[in-house]
Amino acid sequence: MENKKEQTTIVLFSGDLDKAIAAFIIANGAAAYDHDVTIFFTFWGLNTLRKDEVVHVKKGFLEKAFGWMMPRGAKKLGLSKMNMMGMGPEMIKHVMKKHNALSLPQLIELAQEQGVKLVACTMTMDLLGLKQEELLDGIEYAGVAAYLGDANQAKVNLFI
Repeated sequence: MENKKEQTTIVLFSGDLDKAIAAFIIANGAAAYDHDVTIFFTFWGLNTLRKDEVVHVKKGFLEKAFGWMMPRGAKKLGLSKMNMMGMGPEMIKHVMKKHNALSLPQLIELAQEQGVKLVACTMTMDLLGLKQEELLDGIEYAGVAAYLGDANQAKVNLFI
């Protein structure tokens, strides 16, 4: 009888720094316990996967407007509570550094090193006008059916 790995799936819907950190801490923990882990990024969660730098791609006016309004990458996300005009995220980052906790970009890198499957929702990308070139390297692109296939096999399914 074959021993199949446990599976964990996470939907990251939120674009909040604290929620993204929590998702990646859970994902990295599950991967460390030898789970196959998938994080499916949809709507505002996709901002976590945006590259920090501007990537010039052809877009219509509305897609450009979404790009201007959304945070560009893990370093620019705000907090769900106590954002305080941008001071909150800086305070959290300071406290995390003081306690030798990994930053969100480091957690993302660790997840990729551990083989966590990072999947960008293609339907949401179309709705928000995001292009593959604007997202981090090494991620996958799929629709909800692919996520449901993974979630169907998982014992742990989280929506953040």
